[in-house]
Amino acid sequence: MSHADKCILSQHCSLANGPKCNAICGSYIALHGHNGAGGRTTTAGVPADYRMVTLQNSPARGDQPEAYALIDKYVTTFKRQFDEEGERIKSLYLYSDSPGTGKTTSAAAVLNDYMIRHYIGSIQRNRQPLERPAYFLDVNAWQTLFLGFNRANVPRETAEPLAARYYAMEAQAKSAPFAVLDDIGVRSASEAFRADMHAVINERVTSGLPTVYTSNVKIEELASVFDARLADRVRDMCITIEFKGGSKRGLRRSAS
Repeated sequence: MSHADKCILSQHCSLANGPKCNAICGSYIALHGHNGAGGRTTTAGVPADYRMVTLQNSPARGDQPEAYALIDKYVTTFKRQFDEEGERIKSLYLYSDSPGTGKTTSAAAVLNDYMIRHYIGSIQRNRQPLERPAYFLDVNAWQTLFLGFNRANVPRETAEPLAARYYAMEAQAKSAPFAVLDDIGVRSASEAFRADMHAVINERVTSGLPTVYTSNVKIEELASVFDARLADRVRDMCITIEFKGGSKRGLRRSAS
């Protein structure tokens, strides 16, 4: 049985839909694990709903043609990841005033595209692909973990696993060659959580690591969320793409 519809490499693979397109394909396992329950798409932290989203099949493409024209041009720069002396890959800031316009879907598609290009490009150059070339940080989920182990009277046996997961996510978000920081405009965060978010962004900017930020806060207003210095650092080497219109979430669910 063909696994083309279960593998994000299928649009780039000459074996797709053929007899060798199956669950024991080495590249399928590398990206999706055995039975689709692992691999690089899982270690990247991509939410399950977005693991098969690509720039070609993204449901946001039809709603946001202007944004996708810019995104399509942006991802062509991913080949620079193999040129250590080449020009740096810029970051992206996906913004819309309204939630539900396709920013997160599009950010996941961009991350998946990076992983695809990293995997194929590494094989073509006789290199071992990284186990985690990219990482998706859901800032709201990360903040929920923070609140979980910082509440008063939380039992130690409850707090310690939450804290361990929280700090593991922080480390991965700081060090991944490419990352998505989804919904960085958290206004109701404590100073302690805001400091951790600041540390992640600062580490990535300082290290020159490309990042896709999604936010409902205009990039010019980031100083109201973080300090002015960090806001300036985010804007540096960052392309802003605005997503227009209102939420499409209900329409997409009913249509599907």
